[in-house]
Amino acid sequence: MKEFMKKSKFSQSAGSRETFLIFIVVACGIMATLSVNLFNDLSSDPSEAHVGKSTSPEQPESPSSNVSSVELTDVPLATGTEPLEKLFVQSGCAVCHTIPGIAPARGREGPRLVLGTNGPLRLADPQYHGTATTVREYVQESILNPGAYVVPGYSDRVMPRWYGRRLNALALDRMAEYLENVTE
Repeated sequence: MKEFMKKSKFSQSAGSRETFLIFIVVACGIMATLSVNLFNDLSSDPSEAHVGKSTSPEQPESPSSNVSSVELTDVPLATGTEPLEKLFVQSGCAVCHTIPGIAPARGREGPRLVLGTNGPLRLADPQYHGTATTVREYVQESILNPGAYVVPGYSDRVMPRWYGRRLNALALDRMAEYLENVTE
């Protein structure tokens, strides 16, 4: 087994590690979303169980008539209506980042999110290539366009680029509002 690990591409490739981390973030977001949806389905009114089923004995419904194709990008990570801690967990932020005040957010792959303290410093950094002028805008831009500023010491390839398709405006705004006020 040790010999296999030594020779495997995964153990020798930084790109594979980043791919694995992205996979973990996606998987956590999907699992959290599916578990929330399952819980909501189980706790809904049982009288609604007939919705989508044929009530006519003459025309039984075919098994595929109500089935639609669902793509990974169709499943939102969060809606923005969740409690704040759950919002950060479902969105996958807690996997890579440490976020003060969000107990499960103890990740170490991404920078510590104390943007009330270091957001202004990042905006003033000559390496910053974004368009934000406020910390709140910087937080939103960092989620939607992570390459605008890469915190020194971290890889540009770890933060997923698809958050703009998976978070709605309310979720993004709630995250930015919280993070712009977190200080050391």
